[in-house]
Amino acid sequence: MSLPKLVVGITQGDSNGIGYEVIIKSLADERILDSFTPIIYGSSKLMGFYRKTLHNIGPMDINVIQSAADAKQKKINLVNCLPDSIYAEPGQSTPDAAKNAIMSLRAAVKDLKEGLIDVLVTGPINKRAMNAEGFSSTGHTEYLQAEFGMPDVTMIMVSDRIKIGVVTGHIPLKDVPGSLTKENILKNLRIMNASLERDFGITSPKIAVLGLNPHCGDGGLLGDEEQNIILPAVQEAVSEGIQAFGPYSPDGFFGMGNYSRFDATLAMYHDQGLAPFKALAFADGVNFTAGLPVVRTSPDHGTAYEMAGRDEADPRSMMQAIYTPAGREDEKGKGVIRSSGPQ
Repeated sequence: MSLPKLVVGITQGDSNGIGYEVIIKSLADERILDSFTPIIYGSSKLMGFYRKTLHNIGPMDINVIQSAADAKQKKINLVNCLPDSIYAEPGQSTPDAAKNAIMSLRAAVKDLKEGLIDVLVTGPINKRAMNAEGFSSTGHTEYLQAEFGMPDVTMIMVSDRIKIGVVTGHIPLKDVPGSLTKENILKNLRIMNASLERDFGITSPKIAVLGLNPHCGDGGLLGDEEQNIILPAVQEAVSEGIQAFGPYSPDGFFGMGNYSRFDATLAMYHDQGLAPFKALAFADGVNFTAGLPVVRTSPDHGTAYEMAGRDEADPRSMMQAIYTPAGREDEKGKGVIRSSGPQ
């Protein structure tokens, strides 16, 4: 069965975190059903539990199904893909919650591959707990890369005001310098440039590249990665027709608002990019995986166990993760993620 409207699959994430709360709040306004067809991968039992913990949320018409092929328009669909024995323990990291997250993700990815959903939105997970239960990838990004057989992908954090990618993702900080090579930086610039053009509708995007060391190494006094690795990568990217600039010292780059002069920024490591991004756009930031043949987004926050089950979670990042790829383009068709299907 193929539904006319864009079909957005949403995984529940860790069942003891704030995943259900932000999903329910994001889908609470029934007018969203005019724009796309949502399918949640999880448990009707958990959905009912967390629905009762929320105030100021009206009745929700949930269509509980066993397969995405049975989804209906104008309904919030939920694929019951978890055991009936499941129960919630808000705020607790448990083996069962990790297993639930894995089952939800696998079911959604299977349907994504089969074309039953058009877009994947992933709820927040506890990576360490999932790894303990046999999940071999370090996160969603790496799992999807392996599932779709893509040699290279990169994470781009997206908001209306800033887009940031990272060369090295979920690795220890001590391993970052050894992972920075000219080829690795160039690869990420190519993926980012292609994604900005194809997925965001930006013609000839301008990409800023950050340095690694304080003050970009201060002429080699504080490190030579900028001179020996980063600058040569930028120069080669330019020779290929990519509008890459830098390297820039991160403190001045963000402190003076220079990021606003570029369409995107490439950081060298995880926190170098995500710390300023979340300071600037935590409430409405979206994690987008560039380089996949499908569109995948997620909110830019974690499980937030400390507020799970308390009706305290802010749904805006999840709302953006859902709405952005659902085709809410501006009049120029820019600044949005658009599902382009397999390339």
